Amino acid sequence: MNKSEFYAFFKKIPKAELHIHIEAVMSKDTIKALYLKKNGVVFSDAEMDKLFSYSDLNGFIAAFLQVQDLFTEVSDFDLVFADLQNYLVRNGIVHCEAFFAPSAFIKKGFNYADMAANFEKNLKKIKDETGITVWLLGDVSRTFGLENAENNFKMFKEHPFEGFIGIGLGGAESKGPAKEFGPVFEKAHAGKYHAVAHAGEDVGPQSIWDALTICHAERIGHGITSVQDAALVSHLAEQHIPVEVAPTSNVFTKKYVKKMSEHPVREMFDKGIPVTIATDDPLFFDVELLDEYWNLHSKLKFSKSDLKQVVLNSFDDSFLPNEEKAHFKNLVEENWA
Repeated sequence: MNKSEFYAFFKKIPKAELHIHIEAVMSKDTIKALYLKKNGVVFSDAEMDKLFSYSDLNGFIAAFLQVQDLFTEVSDFDLVFADLQNYLVRNGIVHCEAFFAPSAFIKKGFNYADMAANFEKNLKKIKDETGITVWLLGDVSRTFGLENAENNFKMFKEHPFEGFIGIGLGGAESKGPAKEFGPVFEKAHAGKYHAVAHAGEDVGPQSIWDALTICHAERIGHGITSVQDAALVSHLAEQHIPVEVAPTSNVFTKKYVKKMSEHPVREMFDKGIPVTIATDDPLFFDVELLDEYWNLHSKLKFSKSDLKQVVLNSFDDSFLPNEEKAHFKNLVEENWA
């Protein structure tokens, strides 16, 4: 298939996306609207270019925090979820498990109970209007330390909402090692919350081991340094521990992957690691899920059969009940045929 045929085909294939941050699905129009609302002046193209001019993971996180700072009230999240809905429809995504990061908003004075109510309302709106299910994982955030992470988890417990399924550990991996967040993940584990963690994105394979053994992570976000440790690769494959790979994000952060053709996802897949493909932050990396499937096919030699398995993995490795996984996998087979 040529590129246009590929995109048309894969848009029709039902897919799940399991690693995406809701604030990072915003459109640039939404950024301009929030900036105008907050500052009373137009956000120029030059300022937009400067915002997205980072060259490493820490620079990206700084830009992410700047975008979060544009929010002035909880209702601003309505714009975020509208952009998320459009993104999901554009890419043929029928189920999404996404991260939200409350820390910066709480520090700005937002009321978390109001945020939770807004999220529940918008998740229902997406489901009612499109049939797409979106579930949320609260980022306890390694960026602000253990005490903040525990406070976040306490808020999550006190203000549950339909569609909230568990916690994740995001932020600057080198500044907040996974091993430091064991206590909050122990509480989540005891409370039967799902738990995932970014690991092996900007730090070596020991970070992944810590996420698994200390944080009880059920899925690993990024996980690209797993290939540096043969024992870890075997463990991930044998224990069927999913890794949410975001190829373009990894190229942008440049720590371990300098160009797409060198991305280790091919090796990870071939060695039996359950790989799912995600975008991480579409706005910040100028990529959508269909683009990532095309990258696998055009630059990393994933065959159509390989890509079909990646799509099936996206449902198998989700937190959907088994009967819903089976339903969506049957839809994949039907549409593929």
